[in-house]
Amino acid sequence: MKKQMKLGLSMRYLGYHLGSWRHPEVQPDGTSDFRCFLDVVQTAERAKFDMVFLADGIGIRSNDEPRGSLARSRQNVELEPLTLLSALAPMTRSIGLVATASTTYNEPYHIARKYGSLDQISSGRAGWNVVTSWSDQEAWNFNRSKHLSYETRYERAEEFVDVVTGLWDSWDQDAFVHDKEAGIFYDESKLHVLGHAGKHFSVRGPLSVRRSPQGRPILVQAGTSEVGQRIAAQHCDAIFAAKHDLHDARSYYSSVKSRMPAFGRRPEDLVIMVGLTTVVGRTRQEAKAKHEQLEGLIDPLVGLSLLYRSFGDLSDLPLDGPVPEPLAGHGGLQSSARLYYDLAIKNGWTIRQLYTKIGMAQEHKTVVGTAGDVVDEMEAWVDAGAADGFNVTPTHLPHGIDDFVEFVVPELRRRGRFRHEYEGLTLRENLGLRVPTSRYAEKSAVA
Repeated sequence: MKKQMKLGLSMRYLGYHLGSWRHPEVQPDGTSDFRCFLDVVQTAERAKFDMVFLADGIGIRSNDEPRGSLARSRQNVELEPLTLLSALAPMTRSIGLVATASTTYNEPYHIARKYGSLDQISSGRAGWNVVTSWSDQEAWNFNRSKHLSYETRYERAEEFVDVVTGLWDSWDQDAFVHDKEAGIFYDESKLHVLGHAGKHFSVRGPLSVRRSPQGRPILVQAGTSEVGQRIAAQHCDAIFAAKHDLHDARSYYSSVKSRMPAFGRRPEDLVIMVGLTTVVGRTRQEAKAKHEQLEGLIDPLVGLSLLYRSFGDLSDLPLDGPVPEPLAGHGGLQSSARLYYDLAIKNGWTIRQLYTKIGMAQEHKTVVGTAGDVVDEMEAWVDAGAADGFNVTPTHLPHGIDDFVEFVVPELRRRGRFRHEYEGLTLRENLGLRVPTSRYAEKSAVA
């Protein structure tokens, strides 16, 4: 039997293309319109996607560099993710609801409680995408003049995740007996106080939210660093990976999954989903025409601002000249800087070509062609052991997901690669993952 693919939909900024808001079919203020998100999510649910995914930053993470770029960018106003997903929960029935929250400017108890609540509201469909905050713009919103160092952020993140998962184990699944006659609301033996005291956090517990219908909310992670892979191997249920090269993706897949047995986990306990942007048409010529239309929407200043974090100000260099090496110590996302540079060198791209290619889908893989072309590529990656599925990152919404659902999903089903109906009621069931065992049940078994 052919391996079934998992599908997510990433829906930030109503499209990953840098000039998406300028597309004639896009509602430019859609990032603040609940109805736009509802339409997109319900489309994905009708197509039986596993989840929708909402990336987030807690600040406008852009400076006006080069000058004039900020007013041309769509990366400014958006809705707070957990508020949005809580509103979407009763308007959907089966699709998973995953949102980003930072371990840098939150406290573990807040995160455990909020995602635990979303999980109850959605009947077991919530997921937390674990990130650290890397920008000074975010630091300025939280009483800091500069963001924490890379090492400190990830050290804090490891402890943070351990505390949150511990809080989610505060109550056994059958703790609440609600025995009216005896006057017993819960079984005392099934309540657990965390009592965590670590380097970064001191958290007593217990959590004031009952145990998740799916054991605990799904944990998602996107880091490729050593510590990021370690967090994923120990705790996470899914990874949202940014990979262009099949060989690199296969190496990463193997690296993460090979770490899992050390934490008592099986490789199949983690689903790795590669970011995928598609421009699809009935013919290759139609897809190419759509692609060319999108390329023409990127303003050069916005393109240069995309590269600024990794390369500094390139506005004095010829746009059709070579891409310089990333600036050491410049800050920003180290993995993205190296990825962008390697892509430019490998393909011989100029500065203009680099920001045009990246601006199509940021750091995610792009396929332009027919449904057959797209599915051929998806199958090649899954069969090569480079991915368990894909997180679709549309160029513009809702049209990017509409095209994917109209053209690609039927082809996936024709080849026996994607479901016709949901398998279960919770996100964990639909991802084919086991319910995690409470740390207290594990301790009792050892005792």
